Amino acid sequence: MSSATESRRVSLLTLGCARNEVDSEELAGRLAAGGWELTEDPEDSDVVVVNTCGFVESAKKDSVDTLLAAADTGAKVVAVGCMAERYGAELAESLPEADAVLGFDHYPDLAEKLGSIVSGHKISSHVPSDRRKLLPISPVERPSAASEVAVPGHGWVPRARLQDGPVAALKIASGCDRRCSFCAIPSFRGSFVSRRPDEILAEAAWLAGQGVKELFLVSENSTSYGKDLSREDGGTRALERLLPRLAAVDGIERVRVSYLQPAETRPDLVRAIATTPGVADYFDLSFQHSSEQVLRRMRRFGSTDSFLALIDQIRELSPTAGIRTNVIVGFPGETEEDVAELERFLTHARLDAVGVFGYSDEDGTEAEGFDGKIDPDLVTERVTKISALVEELTAQRAEERVGEVVDVLIEETGEEVVGRAAHQAPEVDGACIVLDAGDVEVGRFVRCRVVDSEGVDLLVRPDADG
Repeated sequence: MSSATESRRVSLLTLGCARNEVDSEELAGRLAAGGWELTEDPEDSDVVVVNTCGFVESAKKDSVDTLLAAADTGAKVVAVGCMAERYGAELAESLPEADAVLGFDHYPDLAEKLGSIVSGHKISSHVPSDRRKLLPISPVERPSAASEVAVPGHGWVPRARLQDGPVAALKIASGCDRRCSFCAIPSFRGSFVSRRPDEILAEAAWLAGQGVKELFLVSENSTSYGKDLSREDGGTRALERLLPRLAAVDGIERVRVSYLQPAETRPDLVRAIATTPGVADYFDLSFQHSSEQVLRRMRRFGSTDSFLALIDQIRELSPTAGIRTNVIVGFPGETEEDVAELERFLTHARLDAVGVFGYSDEDGTEAEGFDGKIDPDLVTERVTKISALVEELTAQRAEERVGEVVDVLIEETGEEVVGRAAHQAPEVDGACIVLDAGDVEVGRFVRCRVVDSEGVDLLVRPDADG
């Protein structure tokens, strides 16, 4: 790199999911340690690093638009993240405005790479490969091999927090071993690799020292956590053992788990999430559909009745537990009867939040080659229909919560005081508007009673008797 007297300012722009947010904070920590000054203003930067998302077509477009806008600042522009990893040199060729397209293997020495780019040197674009082939097929053989492969979020180094606030995502694993026919994520995120519990706990303690009150545990598949760990680290029961340890970290008041695969959600894990003090009784279950024939073509398992049985199991342990999901409509071969089956499931499930997505082909996936493709106009029609149903059902579910007592983590103060209860994850599940809040601070938990609802949002009031 050039001398420390030269200007070296960098800003990071993050698109996509909470996993990407963790990766950006890891990159920020590496860059700060490498002598770079972090700035929030791309206009005041020598380099703008865009952490892209490559999950669906709309996310790819947002990533490209962000890269183009960054180029307009006059700074050097570097693409990293999932879209860069997935397309590499192809993206670089189609987007000459980017000065470099770097993959995950570049992350450990990103500070040096940016220095070279600012100095006018050309960095060869990342050449994509199937990252599932970088680690052994057998999960138990991966921990030792993982140290030789760049896996974002592993081998923890202190992050540089890019956002203030009392909530932080904490990565517990990366990659996925499932082979859902519509999903390309395993090909560019790689095989499933758990982080060791002690590493996760150390990062949790560090986050608590930064003022974090709620940990949001993220991965591509949290129910697989521990399957590649030793029995001493918990093995396949590692998450059940980890949750109370995280909840006991000094300063942490709530732990939330994201992205559970229904087919892997064991009774012991359900019990741990539903009943462990300090762990939100919140279930982010990736149902995707409920018709058996659609699920089989998706290379997934389950049915309306088995999913409803799982929900009953959860609510038997915690009647007010929060449950959310995502569903895909318009999958190849989906019939009107399949849509009706999905409607039956959603109507009986009484979920708190549902994301509705229309199917579209993803490069390199099995479903891309399926017959029975649904006309795009019909896909849009089905998305509109299911979305309207979901809006009605989730509003009803919120209304059912009137009278409940909830612990609200305050996240915004000002004209309105806004926070979230245990059944509300950051950004996606609605919020609590606190009435008559008085003088409260961000980061404080306030016990409140639900007095009304507006869509999926709750109106709550501090409850001295709660």
